[in-house]
Amino acid sequence: QVQLVESGGGLVQPGGSLRLSCAASGSIFRINAMDWYRQAPGKERELVAAITMTSGSSTNYADSVKGRFTISRDNAKNTVYLQMNSLKPEDTAVYYCHARAILPRTDYWGKGTLVTVSS
Repeated sequence: QVQLVESGGGLVQPGGSLRLSCAASGSIFRINAMDWYRQAPGKERELVAAITMTSGSSTNYADSVKGRFTISRDNAKNTVYLQMNSLKPEDTAVYYCHARAILPRTDYWGKGTLVTVSS
């Protein structure tokens, strides 16, 4: 099993910044990639950013957040971060951490953290 715990959400004004954290525990050796998704009210969950856990840390971003969000990892802390800058009201959503594990292929989700961008 893999457990994921998100933190760092909150209320921020437009143009502000937040950093989300996702701490993984359990069978972390099975994780080969981690992602951040978000779900706004009345909308489907969408992929925001992804990072591989192999050497090289390949990353991928949704077009809507490129140049504003940065995903990174700290292997020593088993934690993945999402640095969010230049936040916009349309970034308001519940942000979920997701881990893709192998052996067997399994998806794990955190409970989510709410980000509200409003003046």
